[in-house]
Amino acid sequence: MTDDPGQPGADSDANSEGRPVRGGSIGVDQWVAQSGDRHDQGAGWRRVLAQADARVGWWPRLALVTIAGLAFAQVSSNVNIQTVAFNSLLYALLAMGLNIAVGWSGLLDLGYIAFFGFGAYGYAIFSSNALGTGGVGGTHLPAIESILIVVAAAGVVGVVVGLIALRLSGDYFAIVTLFLGQAFVLAVNNVDPSTLGGVNGLFGLDPLHSFGVTVITPLDYYYVALGVTVIVAAVLHLLDTSRTGRAWRALNDDPLAAEAMTMSVNKLKVMAFSFAAMVGALAGTLFAAQQDNVFPTNFTANILILIYACLVLGGVGSIAGAILGGLVVTVAENMLSSPTDAAYLFYGLIIIALIAKVRPWRSLGYVVAGVIAFGYATHAIVGAIAPVATAGHPGSPGWIGSVMNGFVIVPKNPQNFGNALYLALIVGLVAIVRLRGIRQLIAVIITIYVAACCWESRLIVNPAITTQIMLGAILIVTMAARPYGLLGKHRVETI
Repeated sequence: MTDDPGQPGADSDANSEGRPVRGGSIGVDQWVAQSGDRHDQGAGWRRVLAQADARVGWWPRLALVTIAGLAFAQVSSNVNIQTVAFNSLLYALLAMGLNIAVGWSGLLDLGYIAFFGFGAYGYAIFSSNALGTGGVGGTHLPAIESILIVVAAAGVVGVVVGLIALRLSGDYFAIVTLFLGQAFVLAVNNVDPSTLGGVNGLFGLDPLHSFGVTVITPLDYYYVALGVTVIVAAVLHLLDTSRTGRAWRALNDDPLAAEAMTMSVNKLKVMAFSFAAMVGALAGTLFAAQQDNVFPTNFTANILILIYACLVLGGVGSIAGAILGGLVVTVAENMLSSPTDAAYLFYGLIIIALIAKVRPWRSLGYVVAGVIAFGYATHAIVGAIAPVATAGHPGSPGWIGSVMNGFVIVPKNPQNFGNALYLALIVGLVAIVRLRGIRQLIAVIITIYVAACCWESRLIVNPAITTQIMLGAILIVTMAARPYGLLGKHRVETI
């Protein structure tokens, strides 16, 4: 017997675009089965990119990324850029490890930074004079042996910690793991300073060396980090698509339902915690070898925040998202340390946001023209009324500072003025979200000008504070536009 084309759920059913969709069947939720057909791929170039991405498999994508990484190494001769590239891969590796516990298994691990430090100090102990007498001798194992020992030991420690925290979940699990991260820093600061170096850390570490090959230059370390990142991504993809990976996702969705389906929930939690610890320790060994030293300050909560930022920005649960998040966060952080690059990043993000969000195109033209007119008019009026209010100079160097000199308002002592503008900027962002129509466009014009004045008078002259604010702003904007991250996927739930 054949299905009647007119019957609901028949195989010949088609969606609004004429493509066949899966009919109803036992054990399959039809709405979930057809979610891919309802997925909004956008229009124009966004739709073309989405369709091209759907045609390319996971392994070809990994191959293309590897080729791009190798090509970058061939064209980049700047040592600083090579170091930034290594750090980007390092954070990508850390984000992939954290993704095992947080993204796949749903374990809020706030002690992950301890395993990063465990790997770094483990490599330092086996590759320095730390175990020698009077700073002489010590253990100098080949790098491959040190790394294997440290990673295996991290896995065992992860199992032990996982078993201790087994009966905890949610906020309680997060608090216990947070204590683990803090305890690690206290331990390396105070336990046996003659071996671990205390606050002075350990230095003079051996470079990566095995099989007669020694890694010395930043470019060499970049190649090593690229190879390790690709291998770890491939292994994690195989793990993600295995029965264990599917069980982890079931554990993330509903632990009670997973346990009811005879899954060993406790075993899955410990495995996730242990595997994440091993990847974090692996990243720590590369970090210690490249830095040639380790200090307790390298493993504070600030680094943990950056790792979480990489994962959240890229997309929780996505291997590709973790890699992309590591690249974006690291590059942005390093750009913000330079006033010139920071100015490019700040104004570049404003332009990208306008192009991406303001529609139709004539509205974009109105906004650009309005910002220019409003800025120069405001500067002229304020300068005529109170010349001291425009007596300062913009903080951006080069041609950007020259352009902004007659545009933004910068008083001679801009600190308090900049603080007030920062509060006004927050109010303006809230207004943009709440308003609609012409009032929203007016709020956008005023807010952009306030942001430029705040940047030139206050933010750019405080790189440490500005870095945190800008990274936070990037995360907030990304989460508002794509709550599931840059490469994350919509989560479909059935009730």
